[in-house]
Amino acid sequence: MSKIVYFSRKYENFVNGKITTLSIGNTKVLAEKIESNIHAELMEIIPIEEYPKKYEQLVQMAEKEKQQQLRPLFKELEVNIDEDDTIFLGFPNWCGTFPMVVAHFLESHDLSDKTIYPFCTHEGSAFGSSMFELKKLCPNSTIMQGLPVRGSRVHKADKAVENWLIQYQQNGGM
Repeated sequence: MSKIVYFSRKYENFVNGKITTLSIGNTKVLAEKIESNIHAELMEIIPIEEYPKKYEQLVQMAEKEKQQQLRPLFKELEVNIDEDDTIFLGFPNWCGTFPMVVAHFLESHDLSDKTIYPFCTHEGSAFGSSMFELKKLCPNSTIMQGLPVRGSRVHKADKAVENWLIQYQQNGGM
């Protein structure tokens, strides 16, 4: 069984070189595209304290969390992922890696012996160091090739998602 676990943020985001207000976060859009292909359950990582709506305030908070290695609390997932052998993990790239709420999620769940398919949204830095960080936090998991998609192109990423999911199909998924 597979689950799609993701963190996404709407409101002000940096897209195509300017600040734009999003009604749905880019990573959620990408997670839903993956879900429409593999029909796995979607599960959102929701911080207990919402991140700032203003982009500049968000950047300051994300930098502080990263520098101080803070771990924001998140609401418990409604479904148990222990039974699943495959996790699709989605996040935006913040300050060169995944948000610290995602780090806290990874530290709070034993993903040993699971296969992780990471996907991220970004505006030019792809995964940054998040693949390295993911391998560090999940040393007993199999980390597959990830899918980085520019947030500004997420609505046009259908073919990229389909091509990326070929590796999942070849490993017995779907």
